[in-house]
Amino acid sequence: MSTNADAHETGSSRIDTQSTLGTVQTLRRGLQLSPELRQGLLLTVVLAVVATLGRVLIPFVVQQTTDHGILAAGGPDTGFVVRAILIAAVVVFVTASAQYFVNVRLFTAAESGLATLRMKAFRHIHDLSVLTQSTERRGSLVSRVTNDVDTISMFVQFGGLMLLISTAQIALATALMVFYSPVLALVVYLCFVPLAFLVRSFQPVLGRAYGAVRERVGDMLGAISESIVGAVTIRAYGVEQRTAERIDTAIEAHRASAVRAQIRSVMAFVSGQAFAGLTTAIVLVVGTVMATRGQVSLGQLVAFLFLVNLFTQPVLMATEILNEMQNAVAGWRRVIGVIDTPADVSDPGDDGVRQERGPIRVAFEGVGYAYPGGEPVLQDVDLVLEPHTKVAIVGETGSGKSTLAKLLTRLMDPTEGRVLLDGVDLRTIAFDSLRRRVVLVPQEGFLFDADLAENIRFGRPEATDDDLALAITELGLDPWVESLPHGLSTQVGQRGESLSAGERQLVAIARAYLADPDLLVLDEATSAVDPSTEVRVQRALEGLTRGRTSVAIAHRLSTAEAADVVVVVDAGRIVETGHHRELVGRGGVYTRMHASWAAQQRSGG
Repeated sequence: MSTNADAHETGSSRIDTQSTLGTVQTLRRGLQLSPELRQGLLLTVVLAVVATLGRVLIPFVVQQTTDHGILAAGGPDTGFVVRAILIAAVVVFVTASAQYFVNVRLFTAAESGLATLRMKAFRHIHDLSVLTQSTERRGSLVSRVTNDVDTISMFVQFGGLMLLISTAQIALATALMVFYSPVLALVVYLCFVPLAFLVRSFQPVLGRAYGAVRERVGDMLGAISESIVGAVTIRAYGVEQRTAERIDTAIEAHRASAVRAQIRSVMAFVSGQAFAGLTTAIVLVVGTVMATRGQVSLGQLVAFLFLVNLFTQPVLMATEILNEMQNAVAGWRRVIGVIDTPADVSDPGDDGVRQERGPIRVAFEGVGYAYPGGEPVLQDVDLVLEPHTKVAIVGETGSGKSTLAKLLTRLMDPTEGRVLLDGVDLRTIAFDSLRRRVVLVPQEGFLFDADLAENIRFGRPEATDDDLALAITELGLDPWVESLPHGLSTQVGQRGESLSAGERQLVAIARAYLADPDLLVLDEATSAVDPSTEVRVQRALEGLTRGRTSVAIAHRLSTAEAADVVVVVDAGRIVETGHHRELVGRGGVYTRMHASWAAQQRSGG
């Protein structure tokens, strides 16, 4: 059995990092997750066609001006030329207006759709169990919701616009080329057939390359965020150089993967340019021969060369779109990997049981738990906790006591058996009901970057200032709050860094008190508290636990001495239960633990 099973969780319940979805499947799934991207798409396509139609009409105007204006049979026709220029000006204005509205509509739809995608991914991350979350580096999770979605945004806004316009432009340019000269149109397509196969062969190569880039971005952000959060530890142990080397390695890995992806992208783009140049040259040669034979007019040849440019531009743009698309698809796969990861601790929602508030009874029936791929952490746990009982769960590090707390608060579900609240399986209770009745105070109270009052109000957001003041008074925390620079308005800083570890726990306890739960679970809530603060915390806990069922994962056995029932966990099994006085005299595991703890207290440890 792992010796740190309470603190470290490993398993195979990982968030997918490499989806098996193909490019088309990924795009289809992405559109399902962001329906706003499809809203009003028909009108956007119509506007894109109008914008493109304006572009391809210019070569037609050039041809008409050349053949019937400048080279008119009776000499240059100035009136015809002026009319043609005015028509071209109107066409350019309409084209620009249509393209403006296409941009606005695409940008609006993209931001709305991707905002929805971010929210779905973020909320689903919070639906995942502690076990699943712990298998993924926090920086990588942040990268999926932020950086990966940004790459999708770039493609949808730029690539999506270009894709719409380019498709319409290729179709209309083709129609006009066939109208002017089917022979020259056939020449153009024969030149570009090899490029189509080349682009198709590049697609999976670019997909893999940009998938690696997205992975390296997550690793890099994870390494950087970890070094920032752990700055104090890094300085304390003088490992700045080692930390810098880890970050440098992550950055270098990202640089190398980005360069590899760009090289492949440039190869595709340069290939397209080469084919475009070759096509123009061949059309010019064939067209000149046809013009000398009278098969096409000079104006038609000039117009056709314009059309070849209008045809090759979007084809070249396709390589750039391919670049953006593969980058976006790689990001989309990572975000979809989060959203499609099963929520193994799921909220029954509207189908869930909603319980009334009041005295609460807890029962563990044949409960077992094993982390995926690991040895059992808990086995055959049968335990009943009666209402209004103060319970202390004790055991050596790695015995499984913190896992009991996570199962009791449904941060994880048992792999065997069930946990009951008032006879109801936890898995069938709606989260909103469960969180009102059961509150966990973890080993390290997490504080948000806000003032003290707002952090305490997380326990009950609707609480008034009077409710807050009453809670502080009843917990006996008035002297401490008054000693702070701005009282309850004191800013605690990120993660509560402006407060000591003991003070952060005081805030966590005040938060739990304000929530007023029926069942309070304290996961070694005093383990990081200094002796002087512990006295204040213990006094506050007396008020907090009075009149309600409480379960304390005890690190210091002074908590067990004050409990109604002590539960002793050893190697994943409950080996003893009873009152402190009874267990001390029994000569079992608790006797040895208490004797060792008492000796440490006497020696000042």
